[in-house]
Amino acid sequence: MSALFALAFRPFYLLAALGAAAGVVGWVAMLEGRIDAVSFLPGVLWHQHEMVFGFALAVIAGFLLTAGRVWTGLPTPTGGPLAALALHWLAARVFMITGPAPLAAAVDGAFPFVLAAVVARVIFGSRNARNYFVVALLVALGSADLAFHLGFEELAVRVALYLVLTLVVVMAGRVVPSFTANALPRARVVRRPRLDRWSVAATLAAFAGDALGLGAWVVAPAALAAAGLHVARQAGWAPLATRREPLLWSLHAAHAWFPVALVLLALASMDIVPRAAALHAFGAGVLGGTVIAMITRTALGHTGRALAAGRAETLAYVLVHAGALLRLLATLAPGIGYMELVGASGLAWSAAFLVYFAVYLPRLMRPRPDGKPG
Repeated sequence: MSALFALAFRPFYLLAALGAAAGVVGWVAMLEGRIDAVSFLPGVLWHQHEMVFGFALAVIAGFLLTAGRVWTGLPTPTGGPLAALALHWLAARVFMITGPAPLAAAVDGAFPFVLAAVVARVIFGSRNARNYFVVALLVALGSADLAFHLGFEELAVRVALYLVLTLVVVMAGRVVPSFTANALPRARVVRRPRLDRWSVAATLAAFAGDALGLGAWVVAPAALAAAGLHVARQAGWAPLATRREPLLWSLHAAHAWFPVALVLLALASMDIVPRAAALHAFGAGVLGGTVIAMITRTALGHTGRALAAGRAETLAYVLVHAGALLRLLATLAPGIGYMELVGASGLAWSAAFLVYFAVYLPRLMRPRPDGKPG
């Protein structure tokens, strides 16, 4: 059991995978009328909250508390303190089902701030200025969670999703070209820092415009510009060269959802497509694809295994993107079988994370085979 709490990615990635699978299956079952609501909240609000403040935040916790040690050289929680953090997250998930609402708000709302304090200790302690923004982002996520519990549910979930995607878009610009160049030195990966900055800025402008309800005159141009910039920056990362490397193409496929989702956001701002199309492209496509790619890669690397995706990992990648595509099709073409498509989407997406949980549970419960800490 001690190995499970040797580093934060171990418990939090497993909890995130299990939470994602169970949460989506539960939501689809509620939507189909197979079970009653599982929470004191209406089913759709519970689903939206748990996908962002449950699933995504668990992945962020595992990532930041693991990467923070690498970035700063300072220790992050292990053993008992890490177990307490994981138990806090798990308690929040339980109270979000059982209530009472004030207790759920207190426990769930506190978690992002606790995580921010832990991360701030190493980021600020090492004066790692490049990553100061992650502390601010966690505080903003905590504020959005509190706003959810105070009754601003729809706005809070949307803002929180955009905050999480901000972390994704920044980190993607760092890791996707770097991982590709390291693994494929002949691929001629080109990194353009200025293009990265413009991509992030345009994406933030689109997110802010949508969250503030500024309308199509702001959201559409910003989102379309951001989509074009994302296409341009990814073109320099040699995505086609990764087609034989699942550990790499999974990251590129996840990033490729950004321009798709941003175009849909522009169209939604003009009332041409439902807003749900853009939100599911962001959530199931960008976020789901990035998470499954990163939690496999980092778990392999930090447990001392070869950075190579096997059949299980490749299956998980395919299932996540198939689930995202089916969910988008259900929203854009509901006439061809909305509930059937939603059901198939939920099963595929959930199955991807169940595959991860089943394959990585025994690995993450054991110490590194090379005997190193972590």
